[in-house]
Amino acid sequence: MGKSSVSVNLALALSRLSYRVGILDADIFGPSIPTLLNLRDHKATNVTKTNQIEPLINLNLKCMSISFLTKSDGAIVWRGLMVMQAIERLLRQVAWSPLDYLIIDLPPGTGDIQLSIAQLVPLTGAIMVTTPQELALVDVRKAIDMFRLVDVPIIGIVENFATYFCQKCGHEEKLFGENGGNLLANEYQLNILQSLPLDTRFRQACDQGRPIFDEKQSGLFLKFTHLANQVVEFTKTNQLTTKNT
Repeated sequence: MGKSSVSVNLALALSRLSYRVGILDADIFGPSIPTLLNLRDHKATNVTKTNQIEPLINLNLKCMSISFLTKSDGAIVWRGLMVMQAIERLLRQVAWSPLDYLIIDLPPGTGDIQLSIAQLVPLTGAIMVTTPQELALVDVRKAIDMFRLVDVPIIGIVENFATYFCQKCGHEEKLFGENGGNLLANEYQLNILQSLPLDTRFRQACDQGRPIFDEKQSGLFLKFTHLANQVVEFTKTNQLTTKNT
């Protein structure tokens, strides 16, 4: 319940701002989007007149995952070339258009999938999702370095599981350490976009395939709405800068 749950709820927040949004599950070996969007038993079987795959639609999001194209939910054991072919198919042979935003949920690490996507499509920006502890920061540092090497702008950092409030007594506990996101932000001169708590309701909502947006006045609802507005502002600024360059 980390990067994928953030990706889905960011996509939903953008959709609620009246943008046309798609979400691509690029984690070939561990796809999570079908579970998060309650589409685990669905397959993408419809094809357009131009021989493109129709993405599935749920909660007003266009969704695509390798799980929608394979015959079973078993483990995918593919070599690098097959993975790259699958990624290209998910990007180029799916009827995504028209979209304002395509959110790509990447697997952890800095492997072939991340590099291939950066080369196949022009990325507006990347959001780094981390937990506060040093073990997570090690991997995120590598991801930041990789995206900068391939000239993908970093929008900012989302610190997940930043704190936990006991529902019975209200005690605050920082289970995964503290200040990790700030340390990373200062090290790379990036902004902390949002700091998200560890929330039992959020975990339950993700497991059940029903987003936290069912609770419109919740703190997480407001945080993801704010995150979506930050992404929109970054996009507009980036487009204006590109036009003037």
